[in-house]
Amino acid sequence: MAIRFRKSIKIAPGVRVNIGKRGASVSVGRRGLRHSIHSSGRKTSSVGIPGTGLSYVKTTSGKSHKSDAYKKRNALTSADQRKMEEQEDAILQVELYENHTELIRSIHHECDDPVDWHEVYNRQPPFQKGEEGPNERAAKQKLAEYKPSLLDRLFSKSERKREQLQAAVLEGVEKDAELWEDWQQTQLLANRVLAKEVEAYLEVIDEFDPLEDLIEFGSGFEFGTDDPEVIHVSFDVHAEKMIPEKSLSLTKTGRLSEKALTKTAYYDLYQDYVCSCALRIARDMFALLPITNVFVHAYEERLNSATGNQEKVAILSVKYERTLMYQLNFTNLDPSDALVHFEHQMNFKKTKGFEKVNEIMS
Repeated sequence: MAIRFRKSIKIAPGVRVNIGKRGASVSVGRRGLRHSIHSSGRKTSSVGIPGTGLSYVKTTSGKSHKSDAYKKRNALTSADQRKMEEQEDAILQVELYENHTELIRSIHHECDDPVDWHEVYNRQPPFQKGEEGPNERAAKQKLAEYKPSLLDRLFSKSERKREQLQAAVLEGVEKDAELWEDWQQTQLLANRVLAKEVEAYLEVIDEFDPLEDLIEFGSGFEFGTDDPEVIHVSFDVHAEKMIPEKSLSLTKTGRLSEKALTKTAYYDLYQDYVCSCALRIARDMFALLPITNVFVHAYEERLNSATGNQEKVAILSVKYERTLMYQLNFTNLDPSDALVHFEHQMNFKKTKGFEKVNEIMS
């Protein structure tokens, strides 16, 4: 005789846990309508009319009986999906690589807007001294137009709001004083720049920070001059961060292909990068200051085999002239080829890169 074991536990109204030798199940429902889910995955639904003996039972097996063709189709679909994702990723990586190489060759395309110091000096004050400023006037108008609402009067808020508006008038006076002070300081600075004061140049550079957006391409920007017609700008080159050592492309089947750049291709990109930075620096300086020449010096960290220490060496030094600069078409030129128009020091080998040079100082 077979021994059967079954235990039913009620855990909530209409919900029971059934435990047997072959597993456990949960049943939900009431008499005449019940749904059960077995631990094997089998699902049973029963519908009946109490007292009649009529009922309907439907059982769904938890087992999956899928044909080999069905399984193969799913596998192929998953493989196609993975292949598409790999191709999309490969396309993205190639586009990013091409964009990066294009970017470091075209740094000189961008430039700050030129500053007209005569126009700055001749700007009218924000308001006449002794008169109300725009912030004070606006605050006073709000105070004059304030009319307490019914709620303000009921809850005694009108006096507090009036005090707030009066405080806003005092704040407006302070803002107008700052506005006037800014205008006066700007006018004084413009006058000093037009008078070609070297100290004023350095103050302008500190205030405007013209090379801020070039930080990702170089660092350690230093400015100096003792001549009101020129400015010297030095910067450190970061080739190891900016110049890729491998080229990325797509194969005929859409896969990603990585190849080490040849020495010629690597140093050609390196040269354009350094020359593009130098040209951009000169453009920004001419846009900001009323000077005739910009001296740009590029430096690189190198190992001194005699001392065993890293040291900075100049790899490019250029004297840019304003009149020649504004004759160039910056969008179409090659930044390295453009050096022929200016006095410069550069010792560049196609398969070795930059050699150490002396800076041009005058």
